[in-house]
Amino acid sequence: MNITLASTSVPLTTSSPPDAKAVAKNIAKNQKAARDFEALLLTPVLDSLQKTFAGDSEDSKTPGASDYRQMGSQALAQAIADRGGIGIARLVLRHLQPPKVSGGG
Repeated sequence: MNITLASTSVPLTTSSPPDAKAVAKNIAKNQKAARDFEALLLTPVLDSLQKTFAGDSEDSKTPGASDYRQMGSQALAQAIADRGGIGIARLVLRHLQPPKVSGGG
């Protein structure tokens, strides 16, 4: 599986400055990808928590109940990630930034 993330760095051979609109678009793409990735990781955690606290009721034996529970877990995970999450998206975004070069000339 290949995941392509938009690069915010500018090739060294470019003679013109990067388009601010294109850079902003790439940053927005990366932020959405990081939030979606965090939601993907949170979904099984929330689903297992819901199974643990729900217990063994008659409702859980209804056909399709596990599908609805899974959909609810996915929606909750996406909502949590969209509102800042638990920090996974921020870590991913920090690693996507170009390295900061220190030193003088």
